Amino acid sequence: MGPRQAGKSTAVWAHLADAGKPALFIDCEQGLVQQWCRSAPLFLADLEKAAPSPPVTLFFEEAQHLENAGLFLKGIVDRGFGAPILVTGSSSFHLGAKVRESLAGRATRERLLPLSLAEVGYDLETLPGLARARALEERLERHIIYGGYPDVWLGESPEALLTNLVEAIILRDASDLFRIGRPDVFRRLLRLAANQTGNLVNLSEWASILGVSRDTVASYLEILEAGHVVAMVPPYAGGRRSELTRTPKIFFIDNGIRNHLVHSFLPPADRVDSGPTVENWVFGELLKTLPLGTDLHFWRSTSGAEVDFVVDTGSGIVALEVKAGTSGRPSIPRSARSFIEAYRPKNFLFVSNMRFDTGHIGATEVSWITPDEVASMMRQLIR
Repeated sequence: MGPRQAGKSTAVWAHLADAGKPALFIDCEQGLVQQWCRSAPLFLADLEKAAPSPPVTLFFEEAQHLENAGLFLKGIVDRGFGAPILVTGSSSFHLGAKVRESLAGRATRERLLPLSLAEVGYDLETLPGLARARALEERLERHIIYGGYPDVWLGESPEALLTNLVEAIILRDASDLFRIGRPDVFRRLLRLAANQTGNLVNLSEWASILGVSRDTVASYLEILEAGHVVAMVPPYAGGRRSELTRTPKIFFIDNGIRNHLVHSFLPPADRVDSGPTVENWVFGELLKTLPLGTDLHFWRSTSGAEVDFVVDTGSGIVALEVKAGTSGRPSIPRSARSFIEAYRPKNFLFVSNMRFDTGHIGATEVSWITPDEVASMMRQLIR
């Protein structure tokens, strides 16, 4: 599962190449294929005629286009098909709940997101220390600006490629796949969400701005979230009455998509929205680093105290605060101290462009790290 053009098919083809065994590729975007895949028994009967035993690996590409994909795949599995079945999907809107219910205990799920900073910088490991640091700084800035979609990262015209990608999301997913009646509103909602990155989602206010119903906004956001374009981060509720407990914040999975929608590809140091831009990038790195199913939250009290991210590792809490454009050692904000005093997280990380010594507030270890250290630090803390 993952956003379109993130590399799902490439990953599956690489796996099949390593396996070195025959496979049947089934393109679920094709109308005739969709008709063929309506009945598992009939599909298997046709398959047995076309490809006699032993059964070959099946590769269903973009299975969200199939009608009742979960029940169809379950039917194949339950009839004892004796080879691997590989499935990709860029939208969990059709695949999500139906497939989870139908394939419970029958499937392993992997999430593939755009490239992380570690992935776009993997080839720098052999460089000398200073040269590596300088090159990594350049790639970090480019990653914050253009994001990590493979084609965008490798292409010579990233802005044009991002334009094509956004149009694919709007025209192919919104208009064709989901049959959205108001693609113009969907487009405006995308831009509104981009300008509200890192803020609380106020459905009533957004509906008023867009001139549609609250339910319409909610359904369009659900489609964007199911399509791995945006993510809703819920508030952390530790049982205290002073917390907000329902309203989520919105973030974009990829910074390039977000920056395209706000019409700015300036580096963070030159942006008026450097704070939300870097915060959204940190969110993306957390999403790519944390194991699937890890609880990611923000914290905000009714008095206005706030912490950007709270990660519940199961064995403890790790909090993160993003400080874009920090110069000189800043003081620890009152909101951070309030959170530490209330919840005693094992670690509190400040993400800034400068690194400082580690300290403690009570039993909480307080560390200052640079953005390029977010992923590696979180991997250490969630072991």
